[in-house]
Amino acid sequence: MLTFGSDELWPSLLNIGIGLVVITLIVAVVVWNSRRRGSRTVALDAALTLSGWWILIGLVSAVTIIIKAFTVDWAELDGQTYVYIDWPATLPCSEFGDSGTTMLSCRGESLTEFTVGNASLGLRLLAAAAQLSTLALTTMPAVILAVICFHTLRGRVFSHTVTRALVGGAVAVLVFGVAADLLGGIAATTGLREVFPPDSEWYPSAYQLTVTPLPFAAALGLIALAAVFRQGTRLEQDRARLQQETARLQKDTEGLV
Repeated sequence: MLTFGSDELWPSLLNIGIGLVVITLIVAVVVWNSRRRGSRTVALDAALTLSGWWILIGLVSAVTIIIKAFTVDWAELDGQTYVYIDWPATLPCSEFGDSGTTMLSCRGESLTEFTVGNASLGLRLLAAAAQLSTLALTTMPAVILAVICFHTLRGRVFSHTVTRALVGGAVAVLVFGVAADLLGGIAATTGLREVFPPDSEWYPSAYQLTVTPLPFAAALGLIALAAVFRQGTRLEQDRARLQQETARLQKDTEGLV
């Protein structure tokens, strides 16, 4: 994710553009190297290389998250909670939206992204589990793409391994997607309960948990794709069987002649 901030729009857009240019140059180098080697599968080579880097970055990030959970005394939390924070009184806004000029409508925000200092080991591990679930979810597309490209480059695009990878990816996306949704809210509320006593007005009275339909939709799409590859595998097997039968018939015919 590319994120830049500045007091003007164009510097931020320029920074984003520079980041996109760097990514484009990396892709261009991979494509040029494939063409220099005379490869006829430039797109597959580039996709496999980029997905490999994606997976490597994900693994390094996972190790960093795990190490941080045991070595630091604070926990970074990101999840929905029932703790509601009002906007500061100095912020100009209209409480009922009845202002005669353009003005904000007064409201507040739920506390969702914050850091807890001197957090317990249990809270740090819970926060790490939420972060690892999100990381695994975002890395899974690269894993599936790498498997498909690897076997396609070796002439085994409709292999059972690819089908199993798609089915396994569907299960992983569903599990990690639901876990990321749930663990974020659980960790955030647990963190606030660790900070504030039960009689505090900031103590969350309940857990606010939400599961989005995106993991289910993504898993369904991967299952459908696995069915397509499975059908392709059957067609490949039928074609190979037909070729074997044709070769056997030709051999028998030559024997008769």
